[in-house]
Amino acid sequence: MSQSFDVISAQLKKRHRRSARLKWISMSALGLAGLFLVLFFADMLSKGLPAFQQAYVQVELEYNEDATRMGRAAMDPEVARLVSRTFERLIPGMIRNDPDLLGTSETRWVLANSQVDQYLKGHANKLRDNEREAVDELVEAGRMALRFNTTFFTRGDSKMAESAGILSAAVGTVLTMLVTLAISFPIGVMTAVYLEEFAPDNRLTQLIEININNLAAIPSILFGLLGLAIFIGFFGVPRSSPLVGGMTLALMTLPVIIIATRTALRSVPDSIRHAAFGVGCSRWQVVRDHVLPLAMPGIMTGSIIGLAQAMGETAPLIIVGMVAFIPDVSASFTQAATVLPAQIFTWAGEPERAFVEKTAGGILVLLSILIFLNASAVILRKKFERRW
Repeated sequence: MSQSFDVISAQLKKRHRRSARLKWISMSALGLAGLFLVLFFADMLSKGLPAFQQAYVQVELEYNEDATRMGRAAMDPEVARLVSRTFERLIPGMIRNDPDLLGTSETRWVLANSQVDQYLKGHANKLRDNEREAVDELVEAGRMALRFNTTFFTRGDSKMAESAGILSAAVGTVLTMLVTLAISFPIGVMTAVYLEEFAPDNRLTQLIEININNLAAIPSILFGLLGLAIFIGFFGVPRSSPLVGGMTLALMTLPVIIIATRTALRSVPDSIRHAAFGVGCSRWQVVRDHVLPLAMPGIMTGSIIGLAQAMGETAPLIIVGMVAFIPDVSASFTQAATVLPAQIFTWAGEPERAFVEKTAGGILVLLSILIFLNASAVILRKKFERRW
């Protein structure tokens, strides 16, 4: 008897040791994942926060005849070499648009070039020694400083890092998401309602359900290939447009919305349906007036998460051409546009050092939007869900 007890006690101790090891391994894995997450955010913040500041320099502008042909002629040559070429190119147009400027002068703050910006931020730069001395003198005189980078939010892409912004990409993202939402949400919800509430349980329905679950797991680039072949190749939808991008992302988002909607519909107790049938409601009235309103918090949560996932996709949009250089804001759903992930991808491939912080800054903006969307989904679910 004592031997049996010793054997059982040894086995229990062995199981407890295994359980303790598994617990520590799990906690170590969580801790390691948390550490990597902290390091990721720390790296993004250290590289991205400088993107929200930009070097500006105060210059004396004299609008003379030479400035109508070459903008640099309106500035002191010692300062002109520190000013962004983007502003230099604007001066002739300013004089043409307002001829009264000719013969006048003014003092204004303008964009400094990217090398000056990197020097003021303590990063590697290509300024010569005399240019660095000139920058230091201007800083001491209060004529050069780092200011909040409004250009990053108010301008589109540019080959000059100091004047590159996310406005065109942000507008393209909004237009693309509107198309995605308009297509995927009604079709996804109606498909889920049919499969869950009306469809008979037969082989065809089971085959459809299996394919929907499989579509939710396939690589997103395959949806891009499908969009390229069907929407662009067959239907002739304009390439690089928010319309084709939204339609492609809608294909990718549909399985997510269908699965989330079916889960939300299943969470509604059958007693609700039985009570509605008991007072003479038809099946459609039961679904429309009783089941769907109660399932809507779960449907909205799944839809928001699906759209957030689509917003962060790059591969399918690259396939349909939404990675082009787009300096101007797209004015319609059929004009060429880009989106934030594709803009970040483009900046990441630029060789100039100043684009590194632009890339990290774009990532921070995109992460902020995605975190906001996911937090909104959680808040909506907590506020409106009903426990049965």
